[in-house]
Amino acid sequence: MASPVTSEQVLDALRPIVDPDFNKSIVDLGFVKDIRVEGGRVSFEIELTTPACPVKAEFERAAIERVEALDGVSEAAVSMTAQTRNTTSLHAPSADVLPGVRNTIAVASGKGGVGKSTTAVNLALALHRQGASVGIMDCDVYGPSLPLLMGVDGRPQAVDQKILPLEGHGIKLMSMGFFLTDDSPVIWRGPMVHGLIKQFLTDVIWGDLDYLVLDLPPGTGDAALTLTQQAPLSGAVIVTTANDLSLIDARKGLQMFDKVDVPVLGIIENMSYFTPPDLPDRKYYIFGQGGGKRIAAELGVDFLGELPIDPRVVENGDLGRPIVMSEPECDVSRTFVELAGTLARKLSVIASKGAEVADPSITFIQS
Repeated sequence: MASPVTSEQVLDALRPIVDPDFNKSIVDLGFVKDIRVEGGRVSFEIELTTPACPVKAEFERAAIERVEALDGVSEAAVSMTAQTRNTTSLHAPSADVLPGVRNTIAVASGKGGVGKSTTAVNLALALHRQGASVGIMDCDVYGPSLPLLMGVDGRPQAVDQKILPLEGHGIKLMSMGFFLTDDSPVIWRGPMVHGLIKQFLTDVIWGDLDYLVLDLPPGTGDAALTLTQQAPLSGAVIVTTANDLSLIDARKGLQMFDKVDVPVLGIIENMSYFTPPDLPDRKYYIFGQGGGKRIAAELGVDFLGELPIDPRVVENGDLGRPIVMSEPECDVSRTFVELAGTLARKLSVIASKGAEVADPSITFIQS
């Protein structure tokens, strides 16, 4: 009869599993916790840096296979957990700004009409689908679109001079659109916009969030500049299309974030190509091809990916049913999930930069 496996053998079996972002073993990173050996049964925990980790299933499969291959092990069980790294606290000007929010992602564009708000909403839902707690702050004072895109209306309630966000599809929401009672335009000067944004940052009870997605207004005007200066931004995503005009404006947005020392996580090219349902192997680049990749290379930032043209994105968005929720298995939804995982991993790396990775803290229970 084989001798019972030891905790050290379990660690040695798991050591070859490498996190691709940190380029280190999950054992050396301290991700493996609470190893329990009970006869031939081994259980342990792998604690990731984000619940939206796209390699979570791969880690789980590899861990079970490697441990069950050990002599004396009849069954291996792994619990996949996550402790989201905090980047917001590195930039927050005070404890009153977004307390409890661990990461803030600004979604921006140099011009309107490129699908920025739709992209922001679906990225948020993709993060939520993967187990993260998420909120969306609609920062477009003059043209708020969050109520329509999420199919939520109503007026936020106040509690002890603080504002409770509304909720939709499991996500916390705040928008100027929730306070408008008619179709009249919002005519505000810069100081009023500045005050509203500051109130959204300090007076909204966001609670405990892994990610707060900020849907910035298009361009580089007062509202966008105020947010880059007042909000503790973890990183920014630029949404563009492939045509030259959008790329020129995207370049301006990138330069704005560079001047205020906000890391640009990358560029997403929206409405990149169209694939007819009856020709699934074809891609028609209606607005040009490769523009997003070119500007990303030119400015030294990552190109995150292409989002295809799908009429259902607009149709379902107008009904308050974002595509990631309403058509989760379609190509564009899967692309949003991949993009959300990439962003989550990038933020985990940012949070860890300049800090030493803690030594493994592992509890062994042998029986």
